[in-house]
Formats: sequence, C-alpha cells, structure tokens
Amino acid sequence: MTLRVERPLRVVLAEDSVLLRDGLVGLLGRCGHEVVAAVGDAGALIAAVGEHAPDVVVTDVRMPPGFQDEGLHAAVRLRQERPTLPVLVLSQYVQRRYAAELLDSGDGTGVGYLLKDRVGQVEEFVEALGEVADGGTVVDPEVVRQLLRRRRDPLERLTPREREVLALIAEGRSNGAIARELVVSEAAVGKHISGILTKLDLPPADETHRRVLAVLAYLRA
Repeated sequence: MTLRVERPLRVVLAEDSVLLRDGLVGLLGRCGHEVVAAVGDAGALIAAVGEHAPDVVVTDVRMPPGFQDEGLHAAVRLRQERPTLPVLVLSQYVQRRYAAELLDSGDGTGVGYLLKDRVGQVEEFVEALGEVADGGTVVDPEVVRQLLRRRRDPLERLTPREREVLALIAEGRSNGAIARELVVSEAAVGKHISGILTKLDLPPADETHRRVLAVLAYLRA
C-alpha cells in the first residue's frame, strides 16, 4: 500500500517493540515521511529530539526500563521544554495523569493521544499524524471519556473506608495513627493506601510523592 501525503515530515519514532518500530518506519517511509531516528527507550527519545529537531514525535507509552509510563513522561517533558513540538502518543491503555499533563502542555495544540487498538486503518493514523504536525489536537474518544470522569470526581472509585483513610492522611496522620483511629492493623491501613493510590491513578515515580498527590486530589474534589 502507498499513501502519499502533501507535506513530508521528519519524524522521531519511539517504540520498544522492534517489529512494530520497523513496521512504522516502513509505513511512514511509504507515505513520504522520513523517520530521522527510531529508538526504543525514553532516554534515547529525548536525545534524538535534541539532535534532529523533528517536525513531529511519535511515541509509545510503555518503554524500558520500567515499562510503565516512560514514553508518555518523556513526551510531557519534551513539550515542557519545547511547547510547540508536535507529539503523537500511541498507547494500549490510558495513563490519565500524564495524558492530562500532555494535553495541557504548551498551548494545547499539536498534540495527540490515540489507543493502538482503536487505530483501525492506516489512513486514520497517517491523517492523525499530519493533523498533529500541523498544530491540531487528536484525542481518542476513550481518552476523553476517562479524563472527563477523572476531573468530575477523582474520588468516586474509592470505598467509604478508603475515603476515611484518605481524610486522615490529609490531616497528617501516620499509618500507625490511622490504624489506632480506625481500630485496624497497620497492614490493613497499608492495603487501603495501596488501593487509594491505584484508584487515583498514581503509579510509582521517583520525582513525585504519591501520598501528597493523593491528598491534593482529596482537597480538590
């Protein structure tokens, strides 16, 4: 299949799967675009953007070393450093916290977030890439739905006991103090906190304190 585009783009591609990465390189080449760098981890993505100054970045979310949200985190960082850099994220799932940061970055233009299993046609992907490169915003409907749900009430998924625990965390209580207040074990408190962090979409990250972020979500709700 050959799908030519009106404006050839210089693309930096980040995808840890070699087969998928090579497939995307071939697809973009057949469409008239030039993949100036194809890398497999977030660090290499940031370096490649600095070296090649591409027209647009295409990146997966999960990449080495942790296979969590390194690609999306790198995309947010790149947009913070280069607010006009167009970025299209392809993902198998919605990482809501960084997705919201990505869509809020820069002036909110030249950004896209698509779920891989919902990009059903080559034409759809190529058109989305061109729209993002031209300063447009392309967001999968499922991403929109989850972000709206998060902003409506970030605490709606918590159980009544988890809300109690979070309220006590917001008061500055330690796990031991919470356990004494609720007459439960510290292990039970730890399980509740783990559930809270998971439901608030706060995965482990070196640069953030998840307990503080959970309290901020509680105060904003």
